[in-house]
Amino acid sequence: MHDIDPGFTALPYRALADAALDRARALGVQHADFRFERVRYQDVRARDGRLQGAAESEDLGFAVRVVHRGAWGFAAGVLLDPAEAVRVAETAVATAEVAAAMTTSPVELAPEPVHADATWVSAYDVDPFTVPLDDKAALLTGWTGDLLGDARVDHAAATVQVILENKYYADLAGTSTTQQRVRLHPEVEVYGSDERRGTIDSMRTVAPPVGRGWEYLTGSVHDWAGELAELAPLLEEKLAAPSVEAGRYDLVIDPSNLWLTIHESIGHATELDRALGYEANYAGTSFATIDKLGDLKYGSRLMHVTGDRTVEHGLATIGYDDEGVAGQSWDLVKDGVLVGYQLDRSMAALHPELNGGRSNGCAYADSPGHIPIQRMANVSLQPLADGPSTDELIGGVDRGIYVVGDRSWSIDMQRYNFQFTGQRFYRIEGGRLAGQLRDVAYQATTTEFWGSMVGVGGPDTYVLGGAFNCGKAQPGQVAAVSHGCPSALFTNVNVLNTAAETAL
Repeated sequence: MHDIDPGFTALPYRALADAALDRARALGVQHADFRFERVRYQDVRARDGRLQGAAESEDLGFAVRVVHRGAWGFAAGVLLDPAEAVRVAETAVATAEVAAAMTTSPVELAPEPVHADATWVSAYDVDPFTVPLDDKAALLTGWTGDLLGDARVDHAAATVQVILENKYYADLAGTSTTQQRVRLHPEVEVYGSDERRGTIDSMRTVAPPVGRGWEYLTGSVHDWAGELAELAPLLEEKLAAPSVEAGRYDLVIDPSNLWLTIHESIGHATELDRALGYEANYAGTSFATIDKLGDLKYGSRLMHVTGDRTVEHGLATIGYDDEGVAGQSWDLVKDGVLVGYQLDRSMAALHPELNGGRSNGCAYADSPGHIPIQRMANVSLQPLADGPSTDELIGGVDRGIYVVGDRSWSIDMQRYNFQFTGQRFYRIEGGRLAGQLRDVAYQATTTEFWGSMVGVGGPDTYVLGGAFNCGKAQPGQVAAVSHGCPSALFTNVNVLNTAAETAL
């Protein structure tokens, strides 16, 4: 395990925390916590063998959050001085005093064991910020230059985003945590056209973003050479592929596509603040309301979905959340039935029947200037221990489509009616792949779709996918989250022809 970056530990966050918490205590608050963050961002972009741009930024500051007179109070600052920490604490308390007059249900926080002077660092080998920018640029320009040399490619683009996040948390109960997380998101896409058919399209890598370091791009973790070599022939086949005939099909869905369906139809739907109607930004509330807990048939009996803040290399994996709660793993859907939600401490206090009356560690703020909100864990569909391979799932389909890679999507304000497209689609005939199709989208309701799942792949098909850009709240916050899943088979799913739908 790496040590916490000494450039972070040299900052005066402990003195700031002591000053802020001492002042909050003197003002008689019920609860106070202090959070100090430094988040470093770097973005490198290349196109057609040339560097398009590189940017690096840093977000540095601290925040004080209190519960006072039954109401939340929050304030943030950037001046690293104990007197400023005192002022920020006083502002947070003053905010709570104003909010108290408008608060009809006093804020309570579920209890949490004290975690004193705890340290946690995510799993990675090479800190990407130690890799020279010239090396990063050379890698991306080399990739795109090589791809452009193929006559089937008109343009090639590559990006990599890297983030190093450090946080210090302390509260009046005695918890203090210091953490470091590294995450990385690479993407390569080629563009082409077929003048005879009048088609223009692209093909993108399906390698997911990860909670890893630079070794993901240069080591043996992922076969980048193999995936990049496939892009041009896959694009050529896609441009020449026939348009799908709309109708009902059996679908074998690859993890590179299914992760996004999990994110939208399960991940957001099982956030308790949405289920209770407390949160409605970014696509609404949830059909999976708490009165349905233990009764709602979310999907087939093969469906086992977990929330997890501990899985190695997960984008939402933490040691402790932004309320000092230790990372956990728990069930959301078991044997096809809704059995749990994602909670922060205030939500857990409202519903002590969930998770033993304890938060499951789902509070997160994306910057020191934002208040922690309930955010998504790594929500994953579990494989079957003796489940089939992807080839075996395909082999059991007489007429269907194999779906690979994510692209566009839409879902309604209850996380119920949706449609998803993908990077590429293959016709399945008699248990064999029979070439690519174009213009495919699958459409269903959440419970109809997951209820149609009749095959779940084994551990060898399981991949931890995910995204850097999950949006929530107002003012908006962005968080990274992973979703693991195996390949899976769904029967009799409605497939749309997107070209025909667009023409309507």
